[in-house]
Amino acid sequence: MNDAPRTYDVVVIGAGPVGENVADRTQAAGLSTVIVESELVGGECSYWACMPSKALLRPVVSRADARRLPGLSQAVAGPLDAAAVLARRDEFTSHWKDDGQAGWLASVGVDLVRGHGRLDGPRQVAVSTPDGGTVRLTARHAVVVCTGTFAALPKMPGLADLHPWTSREATSAKEVPGRLIVVGGGVVAVEMATVWQALGSQVTVLVRGDRLLDRMEPFAGELVAEGLREAGADVRFGVTVASVERDGADGEVRVGLEGGKRVAADEILFATGRRPSTADLGLETVGLTPGDWITVDSTLRVPAVADGWLYAAGDVNHRALLTHQGKYQGRIAGAVIGARAKGEPVDDAAWGAHAATADEAAVPQVVFTDPEAAAVGLSAAEAEQAGHRVKVVDYDLGQVSGASLYADGYRGRARMVVDLDREILLGVTFVGPGVGELIHSATVAVAGQVPIARLWHAVPSYPTISEIWLRLLETYRG
Repeated sequence: MNDAPRTYDVVVIGAGPVGENVADRTQAAGLSTVIVESELVGGECSYWACMPSKALLRPVVSRADARRLPGLSQAVAGPLDAAAVLARRDEFTSHWKDDGQAGWLASVGVDLVRGHGRLDGPRQVAVSTPDGGTVRLTARHAVVVCTGTFAALPKMPGLADLHPWTSREATSAKEVPGRLIVVGGGVVAVEMATVWQALGSQVTVLVRGDRLLDRMEPFAGELVAEGLREAGADVRFGVTVASVERDGADGEVRVGLEGGKRVAADEILFATGRRPSTADLGLETVGLTPGDWITVDSTLRVPAVADGWLYAAGDVNHRALLTHQGKYQGRIAGAVIGARAKGEPVDDAAWGAHAATADEAAVPQVVFTDPEAAAVGLSAAEAEQAGHRVKVVDYDLGQVSGASLYADGYRGRARMVVDLDREILLGVTFVGPGVGELIHSATVAVAGQVPIARLWHAVPSYPTISEIWLRLLETYRG
C-alpha cells in the first residue's frame, strides 16, 4: 500500500547519530523534518560500534589498570566474568531495541519513516516500507544523506558462505569463542582482539603490513602490539590470507596463508576496512555513481548536484570516519540548511558554525586498547609530507609523576609535532593507560592553533598525567 506523498522542508536519510544531529538542528531552526531509517534508530554507533565495543572494553581496561596497583592486583587476579560483561554490553545497546531513540525523535518533533530510502530525482525520496508499500517524500530545501558505511570483506571465493565475523558480529556475539582469528591491523582489529583475548579467547591477529594502527605514529602500534602479546595474543605481521574454509556449518575455520602456513580457529573476524552505503541509494537519479563516496564542500553540500539541495554528512562523505566527527558534521549541516532556508549568509557566521574545518586539520581519535592510543592532527610523517618545517618532541610518559602514581610500571610515550615557522602544534599523540582523557586538551591546542608561548601558561595540575604537557614544552625549549 502506498501512502499519499508528503512534503517536508528537510528529508534526512539515515537515523544514526549523524542523521539525528542534522534533524535536531533543522527542526530547531523551524524547518519541518522527516528522517528515514531502514534498521534501528541510533545507527551503527549505538548498536554495533561505539557503544557496545566500549562497554566490552571498559572492564578489560579497568582490570588491567587494577592489576598494576599493589593492594588491588591480587583481588583482580582471576578471569573476567564474561557473562556479566556481555550482559552489561546488552544494556548499553538497549538489547538492540530502539524505542528510546525513536521516542527522542518524536519528542523534538521529527517524523520517522521506517524503510529503505532511495533518491528518486531532485528533492525526491522514495521509501520502501517493511509492509511492502512506498512512501514518497519531497524536500522543499534539502535532502541529507547520512547512510554511513558497512564492513568490507575481501573478495575471496566462498568467504560469504562461511559467515565470518565483521565488526557487527564481533561487538554483538553472545558467546566467547575458544579461538578467534582477527584479520587486520586497524582500530576494529586491535580493540576486538583486546576484548576477546581478555574474555577467554585465544586470539591470533594476522596483519598484512609491518605494524598496527598504521595511521598513527609508529610507536602507537608498537606499544599496542606489545600489550596484546603480553595479554596472550599471537600477533603476526607480513602475512596475507590466501584461503578460508569452515568444517561444516558451525565447525572449525581453517585459514591458509601465502607461503603455505595454516591457522585454525572457531571464528574469524575480518576488520579490513569500510565501504560507503550508497550502492542502493538512487544516486544515479541525480547524476552520481552508486557505490561511491559522496564528495561534499565545507558546508557538507554536494557540489556535483545542481541547485544545491543535496547534502551528505558523516562517514558517507569520507572526510573523517569517526562518530564524533560525523556528529560534528551533522551539526554543521543542520545549521547551514537552516541559515540558507532563511536566506542568511553562511560564510561569516559566529564561531564558524557554517563550515566544517575540524574534520581536516584537528581530528581526534582514541583507540581503547591496553595501552590506550590517542592522537589528534598530523603525525610527524604527514606533517613533513605536507611541506611543514617541523620539530618532533618525544617524552617517556612513565617519567611523569602523575603516570607513576596512576600505575606501577607505567609504560607510555608522548609526541608533539611543532610547526617551527608558526610555533604551533600540528599534531599530538599519547600512548599509555588512561591517555584517552588527555586528548581533548591536545585537540583544543591543535584546533585553536595555540602558540607555544601561550601553552606555557596553561599550567597542568600536579600530580596528574597531564603534567606531560610541561615536560613536552620543556623538552621543546631544550
